[in-house]
Formats: sequence, C-alpha cells, structure tokens
Amino acid sequence: MTTAEPVGPPSLTPIQKFGEAMADWVERWMPSPFLFAILLTYVAAGAAFISEGSGVTEIARSWYDGFWDLLQFAMQMVIILVTANVVAYHPLVKRAILRLVQIPRNGRQAVVLVGVGSMLTAWISWGLGLIFGAILAREMGKYAARNGMPVHYPLLAVAGYMGISLTFGWGMSSSPGLLQAQEGNALMELGFVDRVIPATEWVFHSYPLSLTALSIVYVSIMLYLLSPPKENCRAIGRYVDLDVEDGAQAQAAPVEKAARPSDTKPAPADRIDNSRILGGVLALTGVVVVLSVFFEGGFDLGKLNLNNFNFAFLMIGLLLYASPTKYLQEFYEAVKGSAGVVLLFPFYAGIIGIMTGTGLVDTMTTALLSVANSDTFPVIAWITGGVLNIFVPSAGGEWAIIGGPMMMAGAELGIPHGQTIAAYAVGDAHTNLLNPFWAIPLLAITGLRARDMFGYAITMMLLLIPFLAIVLYLLPY
Repeated sequence: MTTAEPVGPPSLTPIQKFGEAMADWVERWMPSPFLFAILLTYVAAGAAFISEGSGVTEIARSWYDGFWDLLQFAMQMVIILVTANVVAYHPLVKRAILRLVQIPRNGRQAVVLVGVGSMLTAWISWGLGLIFGAILAREMGKYAARNGMPVHYPLLAVAGYMGISLTFGWGMSSSPGLLQAQEGNALMELGFVDRVIPATEWVFHSYPLSLTALSIVYVSIMLYLLSPPKENCRAIGRYVDLDVEDGAQAQAAPVEKAARPSDTKPAPADRIDNSRILGGVLALTGVVVVLSVFFEGGFDLGKLNLNNFNFAFLMIGLLLYASPTKYLQEFYEAVKGSAGVVLLFPFYAGIIGIMTGTGLVDTMTTALLSVANSDTFPVIAWITGGVLNIFVPSAGGEWAIIGGPMMMAGAELGIPHGQTIAAYAVGDAHTNLLNPFWAIPLLAITGLRARDMFGYAITMMLLLIPFLAIVLYLLPY
C-alpha cells in the first residue's frame, strides 16, 4: 500500500511570483481613487514648496485658481465616456460579449481575450474600450465561475483596463491628437504650431499603427505569463455575489411587464416619447452629416477631431436605441457610472493649477527635454507624459500645459509632429496603470476596489517599460 505524496503549493514562475507579490502589497496599501487624488495634491504642493520655493499662500491660491480650468475639456471627456458606455450596453453589443466569453478554454486564454478586446475597442474610443473591457471582464468572470473554469478575476479586470492604459494613445480618440486636429486650437493661437495636425499623422499612419500592433502582441504575451496557476486564482464570487445579481435579473422582466398592463393603451405622449421614427430619423441624419464631413472634397480621415468624434458617438448611440426615452434612460445610467470622474476632475485641475502657478511644470519639463536629442526624443516624450499623468490623469489637460514646449522641442530636433503626439500620448496612457482615476467606471462595473486589481496593473506598467523604451527608440516614423 502506497501513501500519496502531500500536495504542496503550486510552483510559480518568476513573473507570476512578481505579480502576486505586487498584488499583495498594493492590496494592503493602495488608497481609494479620491484619497489618491488628495494625496497627489499634497505631493504636488510639497514639490512646489521644495523645488520652486513657493510659499503656502501662493500654492493654495494656485490650487484654487486652477480648480475650474478644465470644465470644458472635462465635459468633452465625460461625453466620450458616457456615449461609449451607452453603446457598450446596447443588447447587440451585450450579445456579442456573451458569445466572446465562450471562446476561451482556460483562464489564461480568457485573460488574453479580454485584453485584446479592450485594446482593439479602445483604439476606436477610449471610453468604449474602458466600458467594453469592463463588461467583458465581468461576463468572462461569471461564465468561468458557472462553468468551473479557474480564472483570476483581478487580472481579468486589468486586462479590461489595458485599452485606456496603452492603445488609446495611438487611436482615434487620442486627446492630444484630437485637440491638434481642431482648427484654431490653443497651440496654434499661442504660436507653438502653425497648422492643424490631421489624423493621418497621429493615428492613420504606419508609425502609430505599427506601435498598436506590436503592443497588442506584447501585452497578450505578458497577460498570458502573468496568469497564476488555478490553485491561486481568485474567482469573481470572492468579490461579487452572483446569486443576488441573478435574482435581480430574474425579477427585472416581470416587473417591467407589470408596469404597463396589456389592456392599457399608451397615452399619445408615451407614443411620442418612445417614437423610433422621431429618434431614428434624427440619429440617421446626424450620422449622414458626420460622414459628409469626411467625404466633402474627397474622403479624408484627417478631418477627425474631438467635436465630430463626440457627435458621431452620440448619434450612433441614438440610432442603436432609436427610442428617445430608451436612449435617455441608458444615458442616465451611464452618467451614474461617471460620477467619480466628474468629482475628481476639478481636484486634478487644482493640481494642474499648483504645477503651472508655481512654475513646477516648467522646471520638470525643462529638466526632461534638456537631455533629449533626435534619437532619444520619443523616449523622453513618453517619460514626460507618464510623469505628468501621475499627477494629472487627463491627456488633454496635460497637453494644454506641455504640448506647446513639447511640439517646439520636437520640431527643433526634426521630429515629425505626429511622432511627438504618439510618443507623448502613450506616456499619458501608460501610467493609467498606476493612477486609478480612469478605472472608476471599470471598478463600478466589475465590483472590485482599486486595491484589488492595481497590484497587477502596476506589474503590467513595469513590464511595459522595456518594451516601450525599445520600440520608441528604434521604430522609425
């Protein structure tokens, strides 16, 4: 009679050990997104006090003066997020997600699929990539739990966050790119650039397209290698009560039917509110108008800018739902998920106020750009964007501060404007894996806390550093 050998802990690869160690540390120490913003405010104030010799009164006044400087841009960003959210929650998209989650055969494949889905959709719109990635991660976690497939749910959430943390910087909704594509933009008015930079230079160009393709391959490999063995996987049930959720969904349909008995005819006002003709015709008209902008004088994707991008997503969402009332209801729900972003934008604008009002940002920028040459400039631009994004997680807000000096420095070194925008934008995206600001909607959808997933997020940020340094240094524009 033989005695079975005792089963010990699973053997972990070095990258798995690193990921789990980082996850354990962050879970103990990482604050909530709101407290994170408050702590960064003190860090920026301390840096201004030490580096610039600014007094407490000057720092406080700079903070106050900057608090509302991003209102217009904040509204534009919230519209991107909300309209993308509405599209991502449409039944057609939801059905596509439910089909996608059935493809993987194990937890590693599940994590990679969520990552690729997030990165591809974020290239179209960072808002769509963020919400689509979050929904895909949650549904994948639920499918895996119900079918006995071990998958690490926090890593699934990080995979769903990879779009806004990487590929969006080279995509159609790149904030620096869209701002520079706007006629009469701020940098043109200030004399930093003398022309509009069309989308054909910062998104529909071989340089950002190559970066996007390479990054998707690299991240997929890293996500695959990071996935822990099945014994170490934490399923969605650890964070979300699936029984409660299933019960709520089962009750939703009967309640909705009871709200309007079949023998009661809707009032004329109800028929107007839910008219698919009124909503559909208006939305179709809007879509045609947007297309006409691109086809006027010959098809030109370079005409893409922030305003027509937002308008297009607004009209596409209305066209999908057709009923104005239904679209409004979905819009309301999407706005709720953006509440944290709305709250935190002024606080990060206040940090911008400290950095600009005290001269701190000029000191940082000068120090970074002073070591750049024509070979290293893309790498320095990426680092600059990454550092600023820790304090101000808004690509457009940062670009308003640093875009002018960045474009001038690049032009003096012979760097094409499109390359400068692409290199800077990925720096801004990259450190979203450290700052949880844009993860707020994803956290709401997945049911996680920031500290539950950001250990793996920070691990991915560190694993991306050698890759980004090499490709930005070697890849020609």
